Amino acid sequence: MDTQTPLNFWQKNKLILKSFFIAFLVLALLIPTFIIMYLVSERKDRKQEVTREISNKWSSAQTVTGPFITIPYTELNNNQVTEKKYLYLLPEDLKINGVIEPEIRYRSIYKVPVFTARPLLFTGKFHNNSLASAGINPATIKWSEAKLCFGLSDLKGIKQHSVTWNDQLMAMQPGLPDNSISQQGMSVSLQIDSSFANTDAGFSIELVLQGSENLYCMPLGSKTSVHFSSTWTNPAFDGKYLPDTEKITKNGFEADWTISEFNRDFPKVFSSNGNTDMAVRSSGFGVILLSPFDAYAQTMRSLKYAILIIGLTFFAYFFTEIFQKRPVHPLQYILIGMALVLFYTLLLSISEYLPFLQAYLIASSATVLLLSWYTQSIFRKIKTVIIFASLLSVLYLFIYVLIQMVDNALLFGSVGLFVLLAIAMYLSRKIDWYGIERKTMAS
Repeated sequence: MDTQTPLNFWQKNKLILKSFFIAFLVLALLIPTFIIMYLVSERKDRKQEVTREISNKWSSAQTVTGPFITIPYTELNNNQVTEKKYLYLLPEDLKINGVIEPEIRYRSIYKVPVFTARPLLFTGKFHNNSLASAGINPATIKWSEAKLCFGLSDLKGIKQHSVTWNDQLMAMQPGLPDNSISQQGMSVSLQIDSSFANTDAGFSIELVLQGSENLYCMPLGSKTSVHFSSTWTNPAFDGKYLPDTEKITKNGFEADWTISEFNRDFPKVFSSNGNTDMAVRSSGFGVILLSPFDAYAQTMRSLKYAILIIGLTFFAYFFTEIFQKRPVHPLQYILIGMALVLFYTLLLSISEYLPFLQAYLIASSATVLLLSWYTQSIFRKIKTVIIFASLLSVLYLFIYVLIQMVDNALLFGSVGLFVLLAIAMYLSRKIDWYGIERKTMAS
């Protein structure tokens, strides 16, 4: 007469306990992924520090404001004390044309894009500068102290400049009479009087200007037309106004803006006795030379899907050991998880030297090959290895496509996860879970 040995708790609930162990391990492996996230942030901060160092030596992001005319006037304040203030006259027409020549500066392993605008040309005229709207007593205006001004966020970037006023070449001096509109810049005295309000005056300002990453300008003209062109292939158009037309090709970009005085919230003539200067400072627009070498954001996005990679890989192993009737030891699951986590450190370190696509391809290929070799040592079947390697490759491809998307990432990710869940349900539909447990107990 055969007698059966009583089964202990582990033998009765082996599959359930192993499922809980795998779920716990997936959550536990999120701890090292958070540590890697911190490492990515630290490396990104280091790059930003290097970028600031290079910008301080070369020239920082540039915002150009001008040209405009400032004329001082006097006004009695509440204490009946005469106070000096400024009147601002903006141009009727303003055309800005800039050819941006990009350049890469190196510091250690980091690469920072900088540029030289050669030339950056401002042309136009002042016309019909009626002072009635400003509400200022004409007798208090000091026309003899009028100045043509040009604001610039970093004077260090000026390499050459020439200024023409009514076909007369003039020499600007550093400094602005008032910093309400721009903190720093250049100015030159003008020989004008009260009749200037009814006359036309043309100007032309040409600069060779250095800067880092950003070039912004202000829509000071009643009609402002801007044209920027460059050989940089990775621009972003930013600020209060987007370009009317833009063309980005493998050879560079071109962009055009046309902004009228009805598109802005400040008048053509105003005084410093108000908040109009804040409206001017917040009206900037222009182009950002995005760095193609910054893989930290993409690495960080890929880390957010780490739980998906780890969970689906463990899920595949769990199903494989059920179908193959060959158990995988918990320690082997831990080693597999460590390999999946190390993928992100490989990706981070390689992407600092190579483009992100190449770094992702190398890191994912190394991980797939390592786990395929390990799968062969566990299950010892080539067919199983090929299926597993194909599944993991498709998973890494899915994640790469997902992190490249911005607007459609949620839709693509949701559909992809739905398909993966459907596959899992299809594979598990004919598994006799209780039968597996009975066979396990019988053995």
